[in-house]
Amino acid sequence: MASLKRVFTLRLHDEVFNKIEVLADEQHRSMTNLIEYILLSYLAQHESEHGEVNVPK
Repeated sequence: MASLKRVFTLRLHDEVFNKIEVLADEQHRSMTNLIEYILLSYLAQHESEHGEVNVPK
Protein backbone atom coordinates (compact mmCIF):
# COMPACT_ATOMS: atom_id res chain seq x y z
CA MET A 1 0.00 0.00 0.00
CA ALA A 2 1.46 3.35 -1.01
CA SER A 3 1.99 6.07 1.57
CA LEU A 4 0.11 9.34 1.21
CA LYS A 5 2.97 11.24 2.82
CA ARG A 6 5.31 13.37 0.72
CA VAL A 7 9.06 13.29 1.10
CA PHE A 8 11.14 16.47 1.01
CA THR A 9 14.49 17.80 2.18
CA LEU A 10 14.61 19.95 5.29
CA ARG A 11 17.72 21.93 6.13
CA LEU A 12 18.23 22.82 9.78
CA HIS A 13 20.94 24.56 11.74
CA ASP A 14 22.99 22.07 13.78
CA GLU A 15 21.68 23.48 17.07
CA VAL A 16 18.03 23.08 16.01
CA PHE A 17 18.70 19.57 14.68
CA ASN A 18 20.44 18.55 17.91
CA LYS A 19 17.65 19.92 20.11
CA ILE A 20 14.97 18.12 18.08
CA GLU A 21 17.03 14.95 18.30
CA VAL A 22 17.15 15.20 22.12
CA LEU A 23 13.41 15.91 22.41
CA ALA A 24 12.53 13.06 20.06
CA ASP A 25 14.68 10.67 22.09
CA GLU A 26 13.08 11.83 25.36
CA GLN A 27 9.62 11.19 23.88
CA HIS A 28 10.62 7.86 22.27
CA ARG A 29 9.72 9.24 18.83
CA SER A 30 11.60 9.48 15.58
CA MET A 31 12.75 12.94 14.61
CA THR A 32 10.41 12.85 11.62
CA ASN A 33 7.47 11.95 13.82
CA LEU A 34 8.27 14.75 16.28
CA ILE A 35 8.64 17.33 13.50
CA GLU A 36 5.28 16.26 12.04
CA TYR A 37 3.66 16.45 15.51
CA ILE A 38 5.08 19.96 16.04
CA LEU A 39 3.82 21.11 12.64
CA LEU A 40 0.36 19.63 13.20
CA SER A 41 0.18 21.33 16.60
CA TYR A 42 1.16 24.66 15.05
CA LEU A 43 -1.43 24.28 12.26
CA ALA A 44 -4.18 23.45 14.77
CA GLN A 45 -3.29 26.49 16.89
CA HIS A 46 -3.09 28.76 13.85
CA GLU A 47 -6.44 27.57 12.51
CA SER A 48 -8.12 27.98 15.90
CA GLU A 49 -6.96 31.60 15.97
CA HIS A 50 -7.33 32.53 12.28
CA GLY A 51 -9.69 30.02 10.70
CA GLU A 52 -9.07 27.11 8.40
CA VAL A 53 -6.19 27.28 5.94
CA ASN A 54 -7.78 26.64 2.56
CA VAL A 55 -5.62 24.59 0.21
CA PRO A 56 -6.43 24.97 -3.52
CA LYS A 57 -7.35 21.69 -5.20
